[in-house]
Amino acid sequence: MNIETLRDYCLTKAGVTESFPFGETTLVFKVGGKIFALADIESRPTTVNLKCDPERAVQLRDEYSAVMPGYHMNKTHWNTVLIDGSVRSSMVQEWIDHSYELVRKSLPKAIREQLN
Repeated sequence: MNIETLRDYCLTKAGVTESFPFGETTLVFKVGGKIFALADIESRPTTVNLKCDPERAVQLRDEYSAVMPGYHMNKTHWNTVLIDGSVRSSMVQEWIDHSYELVRKSLPKAIREQLN
């Protein structure tokens, strides 16, 4: 997975928007106006911050050396993932799905219904 495939995958989700609110190199993906993923488009390897259930976040950090506490984020709820080839793309996609669903579930019902 690289920044292009990561971007393409995030944009397949219902209601996702992308923007650069934090500068030219931080690509932000939102659903219902709330962030679920941030990617540094210039980092090599690519990095992405993803929201995560707190218990699962700790488990992933213990299991994968490419998963660290979220850089510049609430480290309880966010992980930074190095897309360095050590983690299968399907796993990264699963983590993107998890982040998206966590944020989607936190949205008001009226907004969630608009996303279907």
